[in-house]
Amino acid sequence: MDNNQLIPIINKDNGDIAVSGRMLHEFLEVKTPYKKWFERMAEYGFEENVDYIAYSTQEGFGQKCPKLKSDNIGGRPATDHVLTLDMAKELSMIQRTERGKQARQYFIAVEKEYNSPEKVMARALLLANKELETLRLENRKQEQIIGELEPKASYYDVVLSSQNAVPITVIAKDYGWSGKRMNTYLQEKGIQFKMGGAWLLYDQYARLGYTKSETTSYVNSKGLKCSTFLTKWTQKGRLFLYETLKRDGILPLVELCPDVEVNL
Repeated sequence: MDNNQLIPIINKDNGDIAVSGRMLHEFLEVKTPYKKWFERMAEYGFEENVDYIAYSTQEGFGQKCPKLKSDNIGGRPATDHVLTLDMAKELSMIQRTERGKQARQYFIAVEKEYNSPEKVMARALLLANKELETLRLENRKQEQIIGELEPKASYYDVVLSSQNAVPITVIAKDYGWSGKRMNTYLQEKGIQFKMGGAWLLYDQYARLGYTKSETTSYVNSKGLKCSTFLTKWTQKGRLFLYETLKRDGILPLVELCPDVEVNL
């Protein structure tokens, strides 16, 4: 029999190799039923989750275990064990049979090949590729999180980078609104009121640096010199309006569609 096919080897996710307890039991041609045989073998000082791991043949072990002659006992799922190579070698030696000697020599050859420079390098590359794939996945997750936060960050960054005070019509455009609609909204929210044709802030907001008012002179159609009072919003006030609107579920267009530019 070709040594490579003597007893199938399990390749674990961490790169280690192992052996199916039932597959070894079948090869050794042990007459004692597997369950009783393994319980007796475990008494030689082997530790569960260190030297072996129990699993149900119905569930499989990472889909890497070889197919047994019989995965079921009386129609019920059987219990198998994934053995370390050291445990498999020792169990083979304990049998003191020709098949046991053959199995032990086979495992020694497998271990020698496993520890060859080529195999060690191949496992290192495989591990490196897995770590790289994990990093790529984490980067994609971070990119998505950043992408989800970017619209808000962009609005803040653009607004805070500007020192200009702007009229309400400019801010209204950020939301796809008219200046009239925005003024009405702020009036209904109890933030401002209209007096003599000018929009003024209520006292609790007037001294917080939200606005910077200007008086502009102009000549009317009759040639008379007139002046108008214009309330402009500072960037601090603009962010105050942003938070106020956001609480009502109203977001600027740039947060709904990142391609939209913020008006300055």
